[in-house]
This record gives sequence, C-alpha cells and structure tokens, in this order.
Amino acid sequence: MTECDILISGGGIAGLTAAAAFGHAGFDVICVDPTPPVTERDAAGSDLRTTAILQPGQALMARCGLWDRLAPEAAALQIMRIVDAGGEFPEPRIVREFNAADISDSPFGWNLPNWLLRRELVAHLAGLPNVDFRPGTGTTSLFTRTAAARVGLSDGSRVSTRLVLACDGRNSPMREAAGINVHTTRYGQKALAFATTHPIPHDNVSTEIHRSGGPFTLVPLPDYHGSPSSALVWMERGPRAMELMQMEVEAFEAAMTERSCGLFGPLKLASRRSVWPIISQRAERMAGERLALMAEAAHVVPPIGAQGLNMSLGDLRALLDLAEARPEGLGDAQMLQAYHKARHSEVVIRVKGIDLLNRASMAGAPTLRDLRAAGLNALYSMAPVRRTLMQMGLGVR
Repeated sequence: MTECDILISGGGIAGLTAAAAFGHAGFDVICVDPTPPVTERDAAGSDLRTTAILQPGQALMARCGLWDRLAPEAAALQIMRIVDAGGEFPEPRIVREFNAADISDSPFGWNLPNWLLRRELVAHLAGLPNVDFRPGTGTTSLFTRTAAARVGLSDGSRVSTRLVLACDGRNSPMREAAGINVHTTRYGQKALAFATTHPIPHDNVSTEIHRSGGPFTLVPLPDYHGSPSSALVWMERGPRAMELMQMEVEAFEAAMTERSCGLFGPLKLASRRSVWPIISQRAERMAGERLALMAEAAHVVPPIGAQGLNMSLGDLRALLDLAEARPEGLGDAQMLQAYHKARHSEVVIRVKGIDLLNRASMAGAPTLRDLRAAGLNALYSMAPVRRTLMQMGLGVR
C-alpha cells in the first residue's frame, strides 16, 4: 500500500492547482483522475470555457509558484460592464461599468482558457518531485479512521493518506462514499461556451448582456490570428441552447451578433461550440472524517461574476493556511472542523446570491425585465454600494 500526506481525487483545474499548492508547501501528494487532461485548444474533448482568476486567486497562484507560467497567456479584466437589453428589441438600454481602478491598482482579474490552464498546471506538476499525478486512474472506495484514510484506486492499488481532498466534481465519488448530502437546483438552462473574434477591440472590458434566458458574457482573450478575441458564454433555456448548438455557422454568427447588441461589430466563431448544463449545488458539510470537499464537490454555481473557480481557490487558501499553521494536524478533526467553519457560511451566501442573479437574468416578462433594469440603475447610482459589490465580487473584505 502506498502512503502519502494528501490524496487528491480529481485532476481538473481545482485539483491540479491544489496538488501544486500542497506540493509547493512540502507535502507528499498523489493526485488521480480517471480522465487524462486535454491540453490542446482544438483537440477533441478540450474544455473551451475560460476562467477569470480574480485578485485573491492570483495571489494564491503566485504564492504557489504558478503565476509566472500563467501571466504571459492571460488577458487582464480591468472593467466589468453590465448591459441591460431587456426592452422590446435587443439593444442596450442601460449600460453600467465597474472599474477596478475604483478599488485597486490592479485589474479585477485575468482570463485564461481552461485547456491552457490544464496544460500549464500539468507541466508545473512535472517539476515537483513530491507530487505524483496519475491521469487515467480514479478513486473507487473510501475507508476512514481517526488516524488515516484508505482509498482504493481503479488500477487496483490502495493509498493510505492523512487527508483526502475531494476535487472530483459535482457527482463526487468521495463525497458520496462519505455520505455527505447535497442540495441541488436545476434551472432548465444550458450554457454554450466558445471563442469568438470581433472587429472592435474589447479593451480589457468584460461585458455581460442581460435580456432573457440568462447572461450573454464576453470575456477578453488575447488576440487570435490577428483579431481581437473573447471567450463567450451564452446561457439560454435548454431547448433554445440546443437549437443554437445545431445551427449552421453563418446563422449562428448572425444570432450571436444580434444577441450581443452589436457592441463589438459582427462576431465570428473562432472555435468549436460546447454546451454545459447549468445547476446550483452545495454540500451540506465541507468535510467528513479525514476528508475535505473542495470546488464542485462542495459547490456548483452558474457562470456569473467569475465565482466558480474563485470560490474553489478560496477553499484551497483556507485549507492551505490550516495545513501550514499546524502540519502535524493535517487531516485531523480539529483542522477539518476549522475548514468547515471558515468556508461553509460564505459558500451558502454566494450560492444563494448567484442563484438570485441568475433568476433575474432569466426573466422573460417585460415587467420583470424592467424591474431588473431599475435594480441595476439603483445599485450603480450609490457609490458606497457599488464599491461594496465590487469588493464582494472579488471575495475580499
């Protein structure tokens, strides 16, 4: 039986980042995932979504020695623009901008494609001798005692570890093995994710357009083949999303240009399209015996306000701080109770808040759209409230 300090179940972006963080801190780490990561943009199965790493997440990645690899590939997010286009026609009727300069000398965050994040994380782990990344291997069983956990792997081997870190997704096998329940909300929505080019530069502005069905969000990317480029997440009710997914390219480009209110000129598809189901979900507890839940094993939110991975990095920061402060107590009851206390209340608040924002963005009735526009106007007009919202969005106090 192999022994390690930490067994990480899940080799997505959160799991790979956790492996890098704990490896950098000197812990012996094994990270497993049944699906090898796809690390090329146009390869089958690549994740065409992007992740905006906000200021606290960037600081954590710098602390773990990751940021120098990522910075050259990142597009800064200086301004968050919210557009209400809920009138009779798809055109802007209210435009409000939140500028990072109002609260900080740095951008809100930096946007990177998910496939590229995986590529750089895997390359970084290869240079850490105390991290053993095993793609193609998953977790199959969990047996815990107060002193250690025993995890069975899909290759027939077993690992004895002080801490199991579940980063294995919304259907987490480790969470289920520990008997931790989840609360799930289904919206009947799907999100299309892809890259686009456009003639009008984005100028490091992330633009979220609200009409009905969900947000339509363009997030800056570096130029692609000499043209300004953005990552686009288009949320719609399920049937409409699948209709868009199946459209011929020319018709699809016309539809997304109309939905963008023409703010960036004619949009051109610059990648294949992918589609993802939208849910909210949170675990009843963030930890069990010798087990910590992190990322989508602990919480899932719609892609609004760049909260998904940044909530996960908040989990990781809390765990890392506790582990480094008391390494002899890694994975014990005291550490895991402290982790639950540090994260659970904030996770509940953020999941509920993003749920409300998503429901408001889905509004189809004209009266509800008008209420949404009035609310945006009211919040933006109060400078202290606007500043507080920006700080809350970053996850800073």
